[in-house]
Amino acid sequence: MRILDRNRINYKVNTYPITEAHMDGNRVAQLVGVNVNEVFKTLVLENAQHDHFVFIIPVNATLNMKLAAKAVNEKKLHLMPLEDLKQVTGYVRGGCSPIGMKKHFPTVIDSQSETLETVYVSGGERGMQIQIKTADLIEQTMAQVSSIVDI
Repeated sequence: MRILDRNRINYKVNTYPITEAHMDGNRVAQLVGVNVNEVFKTLVLENAQHDHFVFIIPVNATLNMKLAAKAVNEKKLHLMPLEDLKQVTGYVRGGCSPIGMKKHFPTVIDSQSETLETVYVSGGERGMQIQIKTADLIEQTMAQVSSIVDI
């Protein structure tokens, strides 16, 4: 959020109570009180050389690994080990924001985002979602837009 403030990007913060258990995106949307189709999750994948790539997809969708790899010109990608997430991104599971990672990684947002004026993404910690204009999210993450989920 400091990055958004510094860049004078408008956003809204929505918080919700957290528990020790991991919550899926449908439950997060319900707790925040928004349409589940507007809530996006951030996934970090890596190639065999441990180069990292960020994918932003609707919480109720499944990343298509072949389309994801093709979008970043890789032959094959796999999810980054969860135990490496904080070290690589600076964020924990359930609080991984596509904005403000320790360094910039190639980022792809699913094309479904183009139908929405705003989307909700993690605000950088569990229990916090930010609503941001889709165009601002794309600009701040330097994301390319591509169809990367199973339909």
